[in-house]
This record gives sequence, structure tokens and C-alpha cells, in this order.
Amino acid sequence: MHRILTPLTSAVTYSRWLHMFIPAAAASVWFFISDAFWAPLLFAVPIGLIPAMRLEEGIQAQLLLTPSERGRPDASIAAASSSSWAEQWRTVLWLEVRLLISAAAILALWLPVASIELVLAAAGRPPGGLAEGLDPHWWNVLLAPLPIIPLLVLVVLGGRLSTAAARWLLGPSPTDRLTVLEGLTEELLERNRMARELHDSIGHALTVAVVQAGAARTANDPAFTERALTAIEETGRDALEDLERVLRVLRESGTPVSRRPTLAEAERLLDSARSSGAKVDARVSGDLGLVPAPVSREGYRILQESLTNVLRHAGPVSVRVTITVVGGRLELEVANPLSGAAGLPGSGSGLRGIRERAALLGGKARTESREDEWRVSVSLPLDGIRWSDAVHRSSGR
Repeated sequence: MHRILTPLTSAVTYSRWLHMFIPAAAASVWFFISDAFWAPLLFAVPIGLIPAMRLEEGIQAQLLLTPSERGRPDASIAAASSSSWAEQWRTVLWLEVRLLISAAAILALWLPVASIELVLAAAGRPPGGLAEGLDPHWWNVLLAPLPIIPLLVLVVLGGRLSTAAARWLLGPSPTDRLTVLEGLTEELLERNRMARELHDSIGHALTVAVVQAGAARTANDPAFTERALTAIEETGRDALEDLERVLRVLRESGTPVSRRPTLAEAERLLDSARSSGAKVDARVSGDLGLVPAPVSREGYRILQESLTNVLRHAGPVSVRVTITVVGGRLELEVANPLSGAAGLPGSGSGLRGIRERAALLGGKARTESREDEWRVSVSLPLDGIRWSDAVHRSSGR
């Protein structure tokens, strides 16, 4: 019993009922002019062939038939103009179906009228309409609720039928579904990228702060302590800027944000590692200006994560950084003496993030221990990155 009554307590049931009566109002105007019932069905053909008609019907159907899906990119009813003859003819068929459903809704109006006639018959007035022919008698009032039952059934079933027809005839085309899928994929990639950036940036800042604080405590040198506090302050400020930028992206999706750092600004990473006690030997060969922006941005983050891993696992040791632009590729290598967990290949989300960044740009990342060194080697192509660049531009960066 509860399952039967539940649809009657839902607001969408009655918004769908309203949707059934909207075309009935237009058709009723015609019936005052002519009794040719087929005329509205014929007139619906040229109307449905108008491309904008599909947009209007889609918006109305979303609002009244599926309000919970309104505005969602994966809505089962599309709100877009017709882009092909197939969609135009489907719109024509939808209008025809909608007119037929509205005709049934008009006939259903006689059901509550019949209930009123039965009540009047109980008072001694001869009933008309659907109750015509019954003798006036008091017991007619007991029959008055009966016409309401099929009315409620018609309201529920008619609304569900309209919704099913709208999803079938006004639903998104395969092209629309592919567009939505691509948009959702890009959004997931963007959020995954932002999560990696926060891991890289905040992880780097915290690692530098911990290393600097530990070194300052053991050095017992006021000058070194001052330099350590300065490094912690600068690194923390950079991390806060990155955090604010990512939060701005989340708050204002599609709004341009401040430029992400590139390899041209890698010196600040190297200075941060040096201020933590690491001896960084950096060698750059080739023109970094030839490196496309997406590759340079991801290369910066890869270098940042690599240096963070060194400081986290090996401490302030000697680090060799090699950045080379040659043969249409960007080659980046970070090497440091083996020490403890730094020699564990493939461990940690940071190394996984490096591999994911490289794979996104069609490159490769390799981590290995060789000749008593732990090496992170990354090779990224400078061409064939149009897809990745498009993803970055569409995200507003």
C-alpha cells in the first residue's frame, strides 16, 4: 500500500501532470475554431522541424519531468537545439506523442466532473456527463470517490509515460554523450592533477621545514639558524601561493588563474634544496625556451618531487641535477647517493605521481639504483602534446 501511495505524495508527479496539460491548452484553442482533431497533429510537423524547438522542449521537459536532473551534464533529457535531420524528426515524433498524451489528460478531466455530478445526484439533481443515466439518490455520494481512483492512476502513469518518451526522443545523441564524457574525463584529470600538485608543493614545503628545523637545532649556530628560518619562511610562502591558486581553481572553475611555475623558475627549487644543506650540482644544456609550456610546467613539478624525495629520504646530501633539451625531447635526471628508504624503487605516491605526469605527456619516467646512486630519469617529448595542451587550456590555465 505504501508503494502505491508514495508517488501521490511526490511533487514531481504533479509537475509531470502540468506538463501533460500544456499542449492541451494550445489544442483547445484550435477546437474552438474547428472540430478537425487531426489538425494539431499535422501542424506539429513543421513546428518540430525548427531546430530551436528541441531546445525549448528539452528545457521544459527537464524542468517539469526530471527536475532533479536539471542543469546536470549527464541529464537523461538534452537541452540543445537539433543538429541533424534525425534529431528534428525525433522532435516531431515527440510533439505528436505529447499531443496524444495531452488528449488523454483532457479526457481525464471528466473524471472529477463525474465525482461532482454524483454528489449533486445525492442531493436530488439528475446527474450528467459520465454519470448520466443514474437515478438521483443519496447513495450516489458513496460512488463519488470512485472516479478519482482512475484519475490518480492516470496522473502517475501518464507522467511516467511522458518522462520515458522524453528520454527516448529528446535524450542526448551519441555525440552529446561523448562530449559530456570528455568533459567529465577532463574534470577528473584536472582534479587528479591538482591533488598531485598539492602533494608535491605542500610535501616539499613540509620536508624543507623539517630538515631545516632539525639542522638548525643541531648546528647551534645563530647565523645558520637565521638562514634556516628564512628558507622555511620562503618555502612556506611558495606553498601557500600554490594552495591558494588550487583553491581558486576549485572555487571558480573556468576562471583564469595565476601562471604555474615552469623550468625557467627551477632555480628557486635548487636554492631551496641548497638552503636545506644539500649540495646541488645543476647542469642545464639546450634552450629551455624551446620547451612547450605544458612540458615545462610538468617538468618543474617532477623536479620538485624528486628533490623532495631526496631531502625526505636521504637528507642533506649531494644531488646532481641534469636538464637537457636535445633531439626534440626534454631529458631530466636527479641523482643522489643511496641512503635508506631512498633506495626503494617505486615506493611512495610521489614517484607514482612522477610516472603519471610523464605518461600524460607521452614520456617515460624511470627510477633505479645504479652505481651506488638513486636516480630519477624522465624523458618527455616536445611534440605530440597537443591533446595535453588542450586539456590545460580548457581548464583555464
